This record gives sequence, C-alpha cells and structure tokens, in this order.
Amino acid sequence: MTHYQAQSPVLFLVFNRPRLTAQVFSRIRAVRPSRLYIAADGPRKERPEDTAACAQVLQAVSRVDWPCEVRTLFRDENKGCRMAVSDAIQWFFEQEEEGIILEDDCYPAYSFFSFCDTLLARFRNDMRVFAVTGTNLQQGHQWGTASYYFSRYVNIWGWASWRRVWEKYDRDLLRYNVADAAAALRKIFQDEMLVADWVENFRKLQSGEIDTWDHQFNFLAFFENGLCATPNINLVSNIGFGPGATHTLNANNPHAGIPVQELEGEIVHPAVFLPEPEADYYFLKKEHDLEARWRNYRKPKQRLKRWLGKWLV
Repeated sequence: MTHYQAQSPVLFLVFNRPRLTAQVFSRIRAVRPSRLYIAADGPRKERPEDTAACAQVLQAVSRVDWPCEVRTLFRDENKGCRMAVSDAIQWFFEQEEEGIILEDDCYPAYSFFSFCDTLLARFRNDMRVFAVTGTNLQQGHQWGTASYYFSRYVNIWGWASWRRVWEKYDRDLLRYNVADAAAALRKIFQDEMLVADWVENFRKLQSGEIDTWDHQFNFLAFFENGLCATPNINLVSNIGFGPGATHTLNANNPHAGIPVQELEGEIVHPAVFLPEPEADYYFLKKEHDLEARWRNYRKPKQRLKRWLGKWLV
C-alpha cells in the first residue's frame, strides 16, 4: 500500500505544531498526490512562541520532492479555528470538485487515501452521501460485514467530500433558528440529554461563543439528511490530544491516539443503504458522558431538587 499514489487532491491544514505536521506530512509524501493544497493559519499576537513554531511548520511542508502542483494559503495573522479552517476548505473547493482533507494532527493509514479515492468516485453524484471519513471510534465493534457503514455523524479527523456538499455549508447557521434545530435533532437522537447538548452547541455557535467550524458541518448533514461513509476499522489516528491542542486538550481521552489499521484487499460495499444509529450512539454516549449523567440525574436527591425547582420558580 505504500506504493499507492493518491488520485484525489489533498488539502493539508496546519498551524503551529511542527512535530505533528511532519508526521502527517510524511504520509502525504508517501502517497504522492499530484495536487496538494496547504493552508496555514498565522501566529497569535498574544503568543510570541507561535512565530517560530509557525515558521518551522512552513519549513516542514516545503519538502515536496515528487511531481506535484502545490498551492498555498499562508496567513500572516491568526484568524482562529472557525475562520481559518472554513475559509481554507472554501478555497480548496473553489478549485476542486472533490478532495481529501487532513489536519496537522490526523495521522492516516496508507489505505485511507485509496479508501477516500474509491468512495469519492463511487458517490460522486449520490446526493445522499455528504462525506467520507477515515475515523472509526467504535473500539472494535463492527457494523455489518462490509468495509464501511453509513453514519449520520461526520467525523472530520481525516475526511473527504465534494464541492456539491460544501456549497451548502453555513458557518454562522443563519438559515435556522434554535427551535428548528431542536425539532430536527429530536428526529435524529432518542436521548433527550444528547439533544439538549446539541441544541446548546447550536446556540453557542450562532452567538459566536464557540470558535470552531466542524459542528456546523454536522448540523448541515443532520438537517439535510446526509450520510457519512465510515470505515469498519480505524484509518486515521488523532495524535494531537494534549496541552498544545485547541480543543482536544485531554491526553487521556479514550479517542486519543487510537492506532490505525490498513484495509486489506478490495473494498466491500454495504448491501443496504441505511445509517447505523446504534453506532452513532455508541460513541456519542461516551463523548457526552451520557451514562454517568443519566445515573446522576436519576438519583433521589436530584429528583427532589428538580421537583422543588418546578414550584420555586
């Protein structure tokens, strides 16, 4: 698989982590895409150490020693996660109909690239499919006998998509209101606590309280009934958990550094075109710590507080 050449263009998103950037870039270099887009956010003014780190990152991604058309979007000033990443993806899809997107902490298996190439071509004109991901957070659980299954959730730790999907992206969620979001989410998730978490995410995104871009993409898939092709083994490891991260700060998170596996043989496609809601709930209940929260919610003391609260307002 190390001799495989990626057929799709690749967008590599980097910032201020030269060691991680070099690790992920080594995998991109191994599959030699013919078109490589590199987008780098600029150093933060309040963090003087960023200047040297960002310069080292640009040096790490300059080592393109195979026949390749390289396009760059290097910023002098910091735009933050929400703006920098979404603007870079917009820039990428303005020039490409489809492609693969990797951030500096998403370490891919070699077969991640062939997996994306195959499914980008297979579902190019299938409006039901919004994305292909390389991340599997199922801890060994298999969903069906195929090489992948369909999820309602788009994991963006190594993913691929099409311009036809990104054109619908709404960074500020202006097309919807909180009531719309709550109604839609109750049709997707059966767990009211999970619904409440996502409604709160929606509210914070609209108000600018969260500096991110990826939840908006998931809301797009939720509201438009889009599906994400998800491998039955893990093809991308998030190696960026820890103090230097923007959002993934807990190095002990069970999703940190999950080893990658390689797909062997031909890709087997699912016989049935339906999402696997149990697979989504399996990892979302861990991500949101739902079991512990429900246990606490059902304790007699907590029930009494809620009962009193109804009469004291």
